[in-house]
Amino acid sequence: MRDAGASNRVNWDVWAAVHGQDAYYDSAGLVAGADSLTDVERAGLAAAVGEVDGLDVLHVQCHIGFDSVSLARRGARVTGADFSTVALEKARDLARRCEVDVRFVEADAAALPPVLRDGFDLAYATVGILCWIADVGAWMRSVASTLRPGGRLLLLDIHPLWQMVDTVDPLVLDFPYAFDGPHEFAASGSYAAEAEATTTVEFGHSLGEIVTAAVSAGLRVVRLDEHLDSPLDFGRGQAADADGRYRFRVSGQLLPVLYTLIAERPPSE
Repeated sequence: MRDAGASNRVNWDVWAAVHGQDAYYDSAGLVAGADSLTDVERAGLAAAVGEVDGLDVLHVQCHIGFDSVSLARRGARVTGADFSTVALEKARDLARRCEVDVRFVEADAAALPPVLRDGFDLAYATVGILCWIADVGAWMRSVASTLRPGGRLLLLDIHPLWQMVDTVDPLVLDFPYAFDGPHEFAASGSYAAEAEATTTVEFGHSLGEIVTAAVSAGLRVVRLDEHLDSPLDFGRGQAADADGRYRFRVSGQLLPVLYTLIAERPPSE
């Protein structure tokens, strides 16, 4: 088995090199003033903190910084963290073009540097986050350490049930619901654009494991929502419904495709 961190860093460097003006990432639109946050992310922010204006926000696994820019435009003081040097170069350039002030830090999300500790009102992580993390407990402890007392984590991610699915019709599962070690996948392109072939190493984490990791990291779970629809197409081969939303049906019954976890560092600490 390959070294997961090294393989995934190479993969994200390759993907970041081709992301930025494609069907998924519209840099020109963002520079012109478009908002990158989906309605699910906006709802998550509203539930977690209300408005981010005046808050210190850590954007975890920020990639090329689209949401970092959108959060900064809402008045937040934003720091973006990612382990890909290529992604961060693009993120810095994008923030400059958008004329917003965002600090970017190269760091492993499961081992964020001491300089970020106790510095943030909100840690924001969405979407496609924990499948890249071998030790979800380490990730939670790392992210929790960046929060001030009373600070909150907003984690919006692909639901573990939906993460299992390779194709919808026929229904094929190619990923575990819960952690059972690393899984290698050959990638001939990225989710957003054509790219050279890479290998990814990904990990399954059940909802129970994720919530328990948050509690074990000293966080208090405020709410957990499971979403039966998504504005995003995750490439499982299903068509959007008439309202443009993507849903996962088995025998006519809807199953969750996303979840939102909001957790708080207790104010008394």
